[in-house]
Amino acid sequence: MGIHITGATRWSTSSFGDAADTSPVELSALGNHLNLCRGARGRLFTLHCIAEITNRFVAPRFVTTLVVIGLAIGLGSLVL
Repeated sequence: MGIHITGATRWSTSSFGDAADTSPVELSALGNHLNLCRGARGRLFTLHCIAEITNRFVAPRFVTTLVVIGLAIGLGSLVL
């Protein structure tokens, strides 16, 4: 048995009954935001990305990483 909803479905938008086009002020704000984002990609951006990727890899494997580092230090001290 299907469910029937009486009446028209009402949609709520941020256009408040006006046309849903972008205004020049909104386009200007978007341009400023994009310029700010491009400026944030400075010299340290690559280093930040590498640190973030490393953190994503190491964090779930923290104990295993500590064991591997400990083994590497132990083997290194035996060789020397």
